[in-house]
Amino acid sequence: QVQLAESGGGLVQAGGSLRLSCAASGISLSVYNMGWFRQAPGKEREFVAAIKWSAVTTTYADSVKGRFTISRDNAKNTMYLQMNSLKPEDTAVYYCAVDRRSRYYTLTASQIPYDYWGQGTQVTVSS
Repeated sequence: QVQLAESGGGLVQAGGSLRLSCAASGISLSVYNMGWFRQAPGKEREFVAAIKWSAVTTTYADSVKGRFTISRDNAKNTMYLQMNSLKPEDTAVYYCAVDRRSRYYTLTASQIPYDYWGQGTQVTVSS
């Protein structure tokens, strides 16, 4: 059974930092592209960042570019999201997900190819 578990969320003041982790079991993440998404209250879930299986290529939503960094450690079967210079508008539940397509596909911001999802971790940024 595939399970993704996010951790590292919490309450932080604007300008602060958090590091989210996504640990997997029941699946080897090393052959899959992965992504982070978030859902703010009353809003649709949106793309945040994605990373190739090899970690060579990453892509970000414009709203987080330059502030967030996605990374992974395939040996630990874990993906990360380093979030710096946090803003109140970053407040959301953050989800990690696995793109089940071939790893050779281009990274995508679409949620359609992502088959496995974690339960999410709450990030709250106070002003």
